[in-house]
Amino acid sequence: MTGIERIGVVGCGLMGAGIAEVCARAGLPVTVVERDAQAARAGRLRITRSLDRATARGRLTAERREATAARITVVDQIEALQDRDLVIEAVAEDERLKADVFARLDDAVTSAHTVLATNTSAIPVIRLAAATGRPEHVVGVHFFNPVPVLRLVELVPSLLTSADTVARAETFVTRRLGKEVVRTSDRAGFVVNALLVPYLLAAIRMAESGTASVEDIDRGMVLGCAHPLGPLALTDLIGLDTTRAIAESLYAEFREPQYAPPPLLSRMVEAGLLGRKSGRGFHRYDEQPQRETAPPG
Repeated sequence: MTGIERIGVVGCGLMGAGIAEVCARAGLPVTVVERDAQAARAGRLRITRSLDRATARGRLTAERREATAARITVVDQIEALQDRDLVIEAVAEDERLKADVFARLDDAVTSAHTVLATNTSAIPVIRLAAATGRPEHVVGVHFFNPVPVLRLVELVPSLLTSADTVARAETFVTRRLGKEVVRTSDRAGFVVNALLVPYLLAAIRMAESGTASVEDIDRGMVLGCAHPLGPLALTDLIGLDTTRAIAESLYAEFREPQYAPPPLLSRMVEAGLLGRKSGRGFHRYDEQPQRETAPPG
């Protein structure tokens, strides 16, 4: 079983930047690919700001912050990933975009032992693996936002993923990154989102029907159930566009009403009210909007 030492990440939005950061914190060299030079600069800035916040809060020393930043290279050419041991796709939650990335990785990555991983929240892994000529090397490695803080990773092999690929991915996540792994079969939503998203959609329907205000729905679950965030604040953190995409993937696979996106969710996404990353969702936010980026072109 070949070890994983050189990491590639495709996409430097909220998730891609977080994945690159935790890999670099673990002492690994990371190459991140964005669609163009402007997006690469924005991605680098996103990583820098995250490292600065961690340093200001005492989670990183100044020395370790500099060493971590030095391990990360952000470029706009997918060919830069040709010699990576592991490449993690972290573009927007859109099946066509992700499949296109995997098709391009199949051409760009020349190492025969490279693990190709997807950070998809809900899309069945086999659909993305089918875009490559090496489905045995493709596996789901689903991190949670914010990646530097949350310890869980869902490990999702498809029907064609080899045992060696699964073992290498799990060893990397647990031993190198210090994360906890849950294994799940290759079904839409996996474990966490299959349980979480119906709850979030129920809260949106409650707000939509006027049963209770957004503030009272969130306060009810924080104070009544000891949740750290209410469901609508959590939807803002995840991103309303991402929540809708996960719901659509779940509904397409299972056709159960609880998975169908409520009209209010769709209207808000169409209006650009995406949550924290756009500065406004169910709540308003003062921080600088951080939009997800499209895959590298």
